[in-house]
Amino acid sequence: MELVLFDLDNTLLAGDSDFEWAQFLISKGVLDREVYEARNTTFYEQYKAGTLDIHEFLDFQLAPLSRHPREQLDTWHAEFMTSQIRPRLTDGARGLVNVHLESGALCAIVTATNSFITGPIARELDIPHLVATIPAQSDGQFTGKPRGTPAFREGKIERVERWLEELGLYFGSFRRTTFYSDSLNDLPLLSRVTHPVAVDPDPTLRAHATEHGWQIMHLHTGEAVPGEA
Repeated sequence: MELVLFDLDNTLLAGDSDFEWAQFLISKGVLDREVYEARNTTFYEQYKAGTLDIHEFLDFQLAPLSRHPREQLDTWHAEFMTSQIRPRLTDGARGLVNVHLESGALCAIVTATNSFITGPIARELDIPHLVATIPAQSDGQFTGKPRGTPAFREGKIERVERWLEELGLYFGSFRRTTFYSDSLNDLPLLSRVTHPVAVDPDPTLRAHATEHGWQIMHLHTGEAVPGEA
C-alpha cells in the first residue's frame, strides 16, 4: 500500500485558501477592509518567508468564525467555493489526485488551513481524508480558537501520525510514502516521507529539493504530467 499526502495551498490549489477566504469576507463587507486587508497580507508574507507565528495567525483567522452562525458561514463558504476555489483547481491538480486515488493509495490533504475552509475543498477533489488545523467548537458554534496541535510545520507530522494511528497504521506500514508541497514550511514532513515532491516550490524549497535530488513538479504551468512521482 502507498500513502500519498497533498499540501493544499499553492500545491493542489493555484492560490492560498486561507488568504482568499479573508479576502472574500472583506469583499462581502463581513470584515473591515481597512483593518483586515493589511494584516491578511502581512500574515501571508510571513508564511511565505517562513516566519509566521501560527498561534498569532490563528487568532486572526479563526476569530471571524466565532462571530456568525454556522448556517451563515456555510452559505458564504458555498459562494466562496464557486467564485474563488473551483477556478483555482487546475486540471493538472485534479489529474494528479485522480491518478493516486485510482491506484488505491491511501490519500489525504495535510494543511495548516482550518478544516472549515478546507473540508469542502477535499470533498470537491474526492480526497477521503483531511488532516487540517481544527477550529474549536462549543454548542455547535466556533469559539475562535484552535483545538489541539495546529497542522503546521512539525505539527503536520504529529497530526499525520495520530491520524494513521487511528487507522491502525504508521509510516512504516507503507511500501512508499509521498508528500507533495510547495512550501519551505513543509520541509519537516517532506523530509519524513520516502518520496518528497516539490510542487512549483518557493526558492528555499527549490534549493533544498535540488540539493537533495527531490523531484520538482510544475503542476500549474502545464509542464506536469500526472503520474507516479
